Amino acid sequence: MDKLTILLPALPLLSAVLVALLSGGSHRRVARTSIILSALTLLLAVSALALYLRDARPMQVSFGGDWGSLYLDPLSCIMALAVAGISLVVHVYSARYMAEESGYARFYVLLDLMAAAILLMVTAGDLITLLVAWHLIGVLLYFLLSHDTRRAATQRYAFWTFFTYRLGDLPLIFAAVLLYHAYGTLSLPLLFEHITATPDVHAVFGMPLMTMVGLLIVLSAFARSAQFPLHTWLPYTMEGPTPVSALMHAGIVNAGGFIINRFAPVFVNAGDVLHLVFAVGLVTAILGSVLMLTQNDIKKSLGYSTMGQMGFMFVECGVGAFSLAIYHLIAHGLFKGTLFLGAGDVIGDARKDDGVPHDDVYTFLVERRPVASRLPWVVAAAITVVVPLAVLGVSHWLVGGNFVGQQGAIILLFFGWVTGAQLLFATYRLRAESPWRVMTMIILSLVVVVAGYTVIEHAFDLFLYANRTLREHIYAAASIPIATFESLVAILTVAIVVGWLAVYYTNASGDHGNDRPSALRLAFYSLISREFYVADVYAWLTQMVLGLSERLNVWSRWV
Repeated sequence: MDKLTILLPALPLLSAVLVALLSGGSHRRVARTSIILSALTLLLAVSALALYLRDARPMQVSFGGDWGSLYLDPLSCIMALAVAGISLVVHVYSARYMAEESGYARFYVLLDLMAAAILLMVTAGDLITLLVAWHLIGVLLYFLLSHDTRRAATQRYAFWTFFTYRLGDLPLIFAAVLLYHAYGTLSLPLLFEHITATPDVHAVFGMPLMTMVGLLIVLSAFARSAQFPLHTWLPYTMEGPTPVSALMHAGIVNAGGFIINRFAPVFVNAGDVLHLVFAVGLVTAILGSVLMLTQNDIKKSLGYSTMGQMGFMFVECGVGAFSLAIYHLIAHGLFKGTLFLGAGDVIGDARKDDGVPHDDVYTFLVERRPVASRLPWVVAAAITVVVPLAVLGVSHWLVGGNFVGQQGAIILLFFGWVTGAQLLFATYRLRAESPWRVMTMIILSLVVVVAGYTVIEHAFDLFLYANRTLREHIYAAASIPIATFESLVAILTVAIVVGWLAVYYTNASGDHGNDRPSALRLAFYSLISREFYVADVYAWLTQMVLGLSERLNVWSRWV
């Protein structure tokens, strides 16, 4: 077990060294060497997870001294497996994709070093090792994004990412300093034991230590995971190679969710910070989802989609569902990595055939020809409101039982209810020839997806946080006063139900208003097309700082 722990980050590092030595050889030899060692890394990650499942005992390996240790627990095992798997897929894809690019061996060296840095981060057993890996990921990402040195835009946005990451490093460094000063240890397992035993032994600027540390950690996570308003770097990194985009959106951007889970004992005593995480995540999810729908560049659209998904991940952390955030992180990484690796084929097909064949699918989805029969709008509205709620409620009750008493679970069910209702409403508007059959198939699909999602999430919860007390304390920290919570749930439920009924009635009556867009809609579209002017504000601040520095420079000549 000790050797497996050490080899997890060591194998990709060895691969980088071997590829560098083979840099003068053929592309095939370089790619083959890197892919073979990536496959061995994946086998090691699988073995480490299997051994942990057998022994159910965390393992810490130290290289001597106060720092330089690795730690295998449920979180690091599952994250190492996900990272190694995605890294292998990206390595295989890059063999042909980067064949015509200059710096082929250099790209593979950077790819191996990135895999080693991420594995070092997820298995770090002390604060120093964690900070070193956290910093190295940002540096290596800069070199990967700026791989094409001929394009000015590539260099510009790579530096933009590098600058944002460096800003995000500072809060985590301050948090580590505060924790070491308070408890006198760098070891993460010992640190978490001390935090659990004495969480409020110190205060910083009149604020409880855990609240300050938790705030610093989430600020670092906000920058790393593109949370509003530190999100602008993410959609503009599409200038980098597609394999880098796949690896970044499948693993690197998700680091914010990992770091919050790693310091879970801190947030047991930092409920106000979790409320901030929920608010920022909610805003990010909404903005990312809206901006995704208005892009005409497929990779940029995927970038904003990642931003929205990262927002949902932080919402899950904000309500105390830490294990669900890890499941979301892994599922999104696999899904989004696949989309990025397939984006080139989609673009190529669109260039070859810019028309859409008028087959049955096109007629059904796009033309939406009227049909002879249609579900009554009252019945469809009732199904939309009741069925998703029943499916979600029953599935969570079967695996959890007491979810009604957890505010976080109620909030997540609320989001799931709205999403399921939107799906059924979209089905209603398709005007299928057999509306009852289509609605039945959609409901059955919803049952399968929700049941599977719920069972897997519950299994993740038991695996990552076997300590039931810790789970309950995290949910309790994320809670708000019960009267306020119930009032908000009641108000939002009534508003959404009335809204759905109004939408169904308007759609059924055919009263869509004037086809000419209103001034309000045009203003909203302008706001979205300018991406809420966040990038413009940053550009203005940049020009202001440059102008001020120029004036200071001129003034200093006279001193």
